Amino acid sequence: MSETVKYLLDETRIPRDWYNIVADLPRGPEPVLHPGTLQPIGPSDLEPLFPMALIAQEVATERHIEIPGPVRDVYRQWRPTPLFRARRLERALDTPAHIYYKYEGVSPAGSHKPNTAVAQAFYNAEAGVKRLTTETGAGQWGSSLAYAGALFGLDVQVFMVRVSFDQKPYRRALMEAWGAECIPSPSPRTNSGRQILATHPDSSGSLGIAISEAVEVAAQNDDTKYALGSVLNHVLLHQTIIGQEAMEQMAMAGEAPDIIVGCTGGGSNFAGIAFPFIGAALRAGSSIKVVACEPAACPSLTRGTYAYDFGDTGHLTPLVKMHTLGSAFVPPGFHAGGLRYHGMAPLVSLVADLGLLEARAYTQNACFAAGLQFARTEGILPAPEANHAVRGAIDEALRCKEEGVGRTILFNLCGHGHFDMQAYIDYGAGRLEDREYDPALLQAALEALPAVA
Repeated sequence: MSETVKYLLDETRIPRDWYNIVADLPRGPEPVLHPGTLQPIGPSDLEPLFPMALIAQEVATERHIEIPGPVRDVYRQWRPTPLFRARRLERALDTPAHIYYKYEGVSPAGSHKPNTAVAQAFYNAEAGVKRLTTETGAGQWGSSLAYAGALFGLDVQVFMVRVSFDQKPYRRALMEAWGAECIPSPSPRTNSGRQILATHPDSSGSLGIAISEAVEVAAQNDDTKYALGSVLNHVLLHQTIIGQEAMEQMAMAGEAPDIIVGCTGGGSNFAGIAFPFIGAALRAGSSIKVVACEPAACPSLTRGTYAYDFGDTGHLTPLVKMHTLGSAFVPPGFHAGGLRYHGMAPLVSLVADLGLLEARAYTQNACFAAGLQFARTEGILPAPEANHAVRGAIDEALRCKEEGVGRTILFNLCGHGHFDMQAYIDYGAGRLEDREYDPALLQAALEALPAVA
């Protein structure tokens, strides 16, 4: 069995609880502030947007939160997901490193996003909600919520960032196949969208703009709630089943990771793989190297400011303390649409502020090169977002080669690239540009951060 390449758990090993890293951090997250008063908000302030069960999870401090039975029943369709040893990639790199990857592309939507979509749909259905609104960048979150909404009888309305709406028609088709409505953002459907279009009629959109539109619709309709695919504490909580399963599977392989790598946009898949391992290290009084890989064109961890900011461009959401490029920042239209968010999850930002992770920014051509090398050795074509983690893992493996040290590397392959073939066509034809943000626009967005005492 020395050449084992995959490590599988049966359905009985699906975690029964989500893991909450707040219980193990040396300090808790800063309070969420009301956008009008700048004072800490209470549950009633969030109730127009979320059911109370999710609000309770958002502020929870206990280490484990039980996964409801109906959610685990749905998870059984694809969980536990496989852990692979990337032996062919190791040989191609001629590295002494051992490389493992947790593969979330086996879900119905092809990514990690259903882990929280199913949970959010369940809690909303339990609360009597009839419709969910949301935003999506690359479309993986929108398609995941469309899938979950179909399972629990919820109508789903998705505001998709315009550049991704145009780049990725098959993601839109998948959402519609599951019964959701997909709208390019900014749109004339909302006040937020109309204001953007009045000033920038050709706007490529951003996740911040799409969030404003979805929040506006939810806040104005009593039968509608808002669902978010990343950033918030309860979303990251739901993703921790990834890391919990990976801990058992690494034990099956007889190894423990020295290095964990994940791509970061809003932070959910990164938290899913990394938080359980970080928490275990904190409880043991040890440390583990954790690398967060983000796009150079939207570098919230490496170039952002750790400050209070709005989660959306229209300033309809509460303020949270996070690494941010400013809510007015609109990144260029690079292909990893799921990583085009101006802020990083507050909990990931706190982990970074505590010095528990290392952040790196990569250009998209370097990431696509890594993705193709991975596909040609391991057979799986990663999503553009996941390519950032592949790039980071390869770089760590090459560093092991240079240093002559064998380390164990684990990364989260958060989704496949089957709906992203135009991006690979563009890369192969040499049409994929390393898009750069405008430094002046970034500076202006940072200068416009809200003044919070």
